[in-house]
Amino acid sequence: MSRNFTRGFLVLLLLLPVAPAVSSAAQPADPARAYADLTAQATKLNEEVLRAQEDLVQRKAELGSATATVAAAQQIERQAKRDEDDYQGQVDLITQASFEGARFNQLSALLVADSQQDFLNRLEMMRVLASDKAESLARLSAAVEKARQAHQVAESARARAAETTAAAEKLKSDLDARNQALQAQINQVRTALTRLPAPVVSRLRDPGDRSQVSVPSGVAGLALAFALGQRGDDYQYGATGPDRWDCAGLTMKAYAAAGFTIPRTSGGQAGVGRAVSRGEVRAGDLIVYYSSRSHVAMAVDNARAVHASTEGQPVKIAPIDAIGPIAVIRRIEG
Repeated sequence: MSRNFTRGFLVLLLLLPVAPAVSSAAQPADPARAYADLTAQATKLNEEVLRAQEDLVQRKAELGSATATVAAAQQIERQAKRDEDDYQGQVDLITQASFEGARFNQLSALLVADSQQDFLNRLEMMRVLASDKAESLARLSAAVEKARQAHQVAESARARAAETTAAAEKLKSDLDARNQALQAQINQVRTALTRLPAPVVSRLRDPGDRSQVSVPSGVAGLALAFALGQRGDDYQYGATGPDRWDCAGLTMKAYAAAGFTIPRTSGGQAGVGRAVSRGEVRAGDLIVYYSSRSHVAMAVDNARAVHASTEGQPVKIAPIDAIGPIAVIRRIEG
């Protein structure tokens, strides 16, 4: 990304008028190159930080899910254990009754019966006792199996929670390191910006065309109207408004204003909607730049796009093909 960005940005800067105090034609290119290189690196780092933040959020969600699963499985296991104890008690009582002579076979029932009805009553009692024991045994078996399965689910969820916790901690550490690297890079960009000739800085800070732009109806038109409304706002790495933006923060909030949710990062936005070719570009399309997919703009029409460019430059309209090499173009609706 940085090499292509640098070439394009240098072309822009070298076309600008140079202050008379500069004694050598090579001098303006040096701070310009430094600024272009550093902003390209910072933009890439900013995208990496945002992606790491999304990964961390996902890991925390997974941890929350695993923890909830453990709690639910433990509750099921406890209830199953209580049921197991109850059914075991019933089986024990029936078994004890058998040993004490409460259970008879048909011959003993016939021998001790006082009448035919008494015999039939004893047979019915035998059937009920047998049925009770079979039912209690079945319930006991089911309770044991339920407790076993719940224990297995809980153990699996505990292992998953432990793995997710370790992964989240690693991601947090990585995110902290990336944030530090990004801040250091931003400081270098700001230093490089102060070394640019005054006319170049003035041109960079110019918000450009702020005239009324006709937008289409529908979601794309609403999103574009929002993005155009931010022209002149400052760029800030990691910002999502209300008056400072990075590239993906602007396009995300623009589509949110139209009632449509898209990912926070330019890399994530490179996968929404459907792909369209350069010749098909129309208002509201998302144009993602560079192989690293670390910058995104929103098409104003087939030739222009509005975007939050980089440190030192406000949100502005620029020619689509001058922003950088296009990686993919996505259409959110239609």
